[in-house]
Amino acid sequence: MEQAEWEQLSPEQKKMNLYLEQKKTLEAFLVRGAISKAQFDKSLGDLTVKMGMTGLDE
Repeated sequence: MEQAEWEQLSPEQKKMNLYLEQKKTLEAFLVRGAISKAQFDKSLGDLTVKMGMTGLDE
């Protein structure tokens, strides 16, 4: 995402983007075998709670 695009986003949109990027990173680690499914589930659960994304249906 370009800097100008990022600056146009609301704080909530920025938070959502950050959450989704972190989720993609965890998924990449899982696919490559860098973390186990249990580690993925724990990390994603912790991330979801800490970022207040518990209502998402992803």
